[in-house]
Amino acid sequence: MSTPHLFTPLTLRGVTLPNRLVVAPMCQYSVTDGVVGDYHLAHLGRFALGGFGLVVVEATGVTPEGRISHGDTGLWSDEQVPGMARVVDFLHAHGSKAGIQLAHAGAKASSKRPWDGEGPVTAENARPGEEPWQTVSASPVPVAPGWPTPHALTVEELAGVREAFVAATRRSLDAGFDVVEVHAAHGYLLNQFLSPLTNRRDDEYGGSREARMGFPLEVVEAVRAVWPQDRPLFVRVSSVDGSKDGVTVEDTVAFARELRARGVDAIDTSGGGLGGGWQHPIGYGYQVPHAARIRAEAGIPTMAVGLIVDARQAEAVLEQGFADLVAVAREAQDDPNFAARAARELTGSHDVYPVQAGPRLASRDRLLGRLGPWTGPDPVQVTQPV
Repeated sequence: MSTPHLFTPLTLRGVTLPNRLVVAPMCQYSVTDGVVGDYHLAHLGRFALGGFGLVVVEATGVTPEGRISHGDTGLWSDEQVPGMARVVDFLHAHGSKAGIQLAHAGAKASSKRPWDGEGPVTAENARPGEEPWQTVSASPVPVAPGWPTPHALTVEELAGVREAFVAATRRSLDAGFDVVEVHAAHGYLLNQFLSPLTNRRDDEYGGSREARMGFPLEVVEAVRAVWPQDRPLFVRVSSVDGSKDGVTVEDTVAFARELRARGVDAIDTSGGGLGGGWQHPIGYGYQVPHAARIRAEAGIPTMAVGLIVDARQAEAVLEQGFADLVAVAREAQDDPNFAARAARELTGSHDVYPVQAGPRLASRDRLLGRLGPWTGPDPVQVTQPV
C-alpha cells in the first residue's frame, strides 16, 4: 500500500514536518499576564500524542494591548518565554514540530472571553482587576456595532507595532519554535489594514489594494529578517472577508504573491472576521477552494482549513492538489487523536499512536475484528471458547 499523502513528510526550508496534518491555532483565553502554564502543556501536548505533524500555539499577543482578551497568551516579555519553551520541548519530545501564531488584535482587542458573552470589555462588565483599554486600528472604524471607536495608528506608532512583532519573533526563537505564523486574518489588526471595510486611510497605507498591503508586508519583511533562514514562515490570511464588499480572493492572491516574494513559505487560508456574518458558500471543506486557488495562482504552498472532519476528506484535499497541508481546530479538540486515527483508517497501521497506546489498540482491533460490532441491547456479548 502506498503512503497516503497525509503521511508523506513535507520539508520547508530546514524543517521537515513528519506528516501534513496540523493543529490550527485555537484561542483558549486561559492564562494570566500572557504566561502559559499547565493548562497549555496539557491542551497542546495531547495533540503531539495524537500524532499531528505540526501543532501551532494560539494567537499570541505581541503587545499587551494587542491581546484579544485579558486571557490571551503573549510574547511581549522575556518572562513569557520559559512557559512556551516547556510546551515546545514536550511537542518535540513526542514527535511534533512546534509553531506559534504572532498576532495583534487591533480594534478587536479588549474583548470579553467567549464564555463571558460577546463584545468588548467595558467598565461595567469587566472582571475584577481587568480593565478595558484603548484599541487601535488602521482607521477610526469600529469593527461592529456597539464596539468602541479605535485610535488610528500614526506612522510613528506603526513602527512600534512592527518592532513588537520583531521582538516576539526573537522570543519565539528563544523558546525553540520551528515555525512562526504571522496572523493577518479574522479581522485583527493586519486584516484591518488589508480590508477596505476598515482601512479608510488617506496616507501611503490606505486607498488602493497595493497601499492597503503596505503595513502587513512591512511586518512580514521585518519578521522574516530576524527569523532564521532555515525555519519556515507562514502567514494566516482571511481569503475573503465575511462581507462580499471586503477582501476578495483576487485581493488575497495578489497579497500571497507579494508574501512569496518576501520569503513566506506557506499561506494558511482561513476566512472571515470583518463585515459581519458570512456571505459565501458554507459546508464541509468550504474554504478549501480558496487554498486551491491561492496555491495555483500565487505559486505558493497552502494550508487548507474549514470543516475538514474526516480522514478521507483530508486525504482528498492533498490528493487532488488543493493544498499542501491540512489544518483542523475544533475537530482536533473533539478528537485529539485525529491524526493517529486517520493513519489507522487509511493504512491499517497504529504506528502513529504513541508506543504506550499503539500496540494495545492494534491488539484490541484484532479482537474486535473477530467479534464483529456490538449489537446490543445486552451489554454482555461473548463467544464461547473453542
